[in-house]
Amino acid sequence: MTLPMKILIADDSRVMRQIVTRTLRQAGFDGHDLVEAADGQQAYDAVTNEKPDLVLSDWNMPEMTGIEVLRMLRANGVQVPFGFVTSEGTPEMRGQAEDAGALFLITKPFTAEAFRDALDPILG
Repeated sequence: MTLPMKILIADDSRVMRQIVTRTLRQAGFDGHDLVEAADGQQAYDAVTNEKPDLVLSDWNMPEMTGIEVLRMLRANGVQVPFGFVTSEGTPEMRGQAEDAGALFLITKPFTAEAFRDALDPILG
């Protein structure tokens, strides 16, 4: 059993945050400390204040998009593992995510297996 980690779930949809939480549990990542953010600014502030071990972020959010959050974190030297859980995964978005330092991009609708594949190398 790995030590509990703090995971930030950033999505402007409360329902989607709940679905991500449930999928994490289904994928075997229960027992971690989950923190939520409802927009990009909250996500950025939560990373700064909560110091999560992993960020799961939506791409399209009010205040700041997920990619803007990631770029701002990296510009400020914050190297927290960061991945996207989003409805679109165009090659262009995947390229932007990778260039900005994201470790993965999981597209909706997603499965517990997709979470396991993306998170095992990080949380395993």
